[in-house]
This record gives sequence, C-alpha cells and structure tokens, in this order.
Amino acid sequence: MVEVKGVAVENPERLNVIIGQTHFIKTAEDLHEAIANSVPQARFGVAFCEASGPCLVRVEGNDSSLKELAARNALAIGAGHTFVVFLKDAYPLNVLRAIRDTPEVVTIFCASANPLEILVAENARGRGVVGVIDGEKAKGIESDADRKARLAFLRSIGYKLG
Repeated sequence: MVEVKGVAVENPERLNVIIGQTHFIKTAEDLHEAIANSVPQARFGVAFCEASGPCLVRVEGNDSSLKELAARNALAIGAGHTFVVFLKDAYPLNVLRAIRDTPEVVTIFCASANPLEILVAENARGRGVVGVIDGEKAKGIESDADRKARLAFLRSIGYKLG
C-alpha cells in the first residue's frame, strides 16, 4: 500500500530553493563545493537524506540559518537520497549547471522561490518524491502587453540585452 501526501516546503523568506535526488553519502560535501565554486559570495545551506545505514539528514553550507532551514525541510520530506538547497546572494540559474554536473546527482525536482509542496509517496519501507507543486495554477495565456512586460523585466535585471 502506498500513500501519497503533500509536504509543504517551509520558506518564510521566499528564498530560492533547489530540491533534487542523488545517490551517495558525499552529496552534501560535493554540492557545497559545486555551489561555492559557482558563486563564491553565495550564502547557502545543503541538506541530504541518507537512504541506508543511520538514515540521517546530513548538512553542509556556509550560513547557519540556511543550513537549519534546509535540514528541517529535508527531514520533513524524509525521502531517501533527496537533497534540499537554500540560496541567498545567488539564483538557481547560477548554480544549477554545477549541481547537475555533480556526478551523484540523479535529478532536479524543482528550483524556485514560489510556495512549494513536495508530493511524497510513502509505504512501509520508506518515502520517495513523486512530484512537486510549484507556485500557483496558470490563469491564462500572455498577451502582447504581458510579453513586453516580461521582456522589460528581464532587461531590468540584466538577463536580456537592449
């Protein structure tokens, strides 16, 4: 018997969070290095759920409050080999390539500052992530004015030229 339930991600400051799956105990250290090497000024916390042995949440990072937030969320999700990263002074797009290139990373479920709910399947043996609800339901299709506003926003934050 499998039960699917939603686990809300605790993120009171609407920080950027990345949640994914990996396969090896040294993930926390390797993700720490990947993020620090990508954006040296980034503040972050990394938490990783072991899937065997003591099944602990392993924690790394360079910011104690983000490490605690990542650890609480990883424990609440409780799915083996799941990792949670919270970021300040960087965006997911600055670190995702390095995270994906970390040899033990299997997949990225989400990278967002939106309200998130992680869909977790649970049976007698354990838990696994089956999906993510990221943000709100779509309300319509963008108009020409909406597109112009989107492009103007991207230019204002330096992600589009001209």
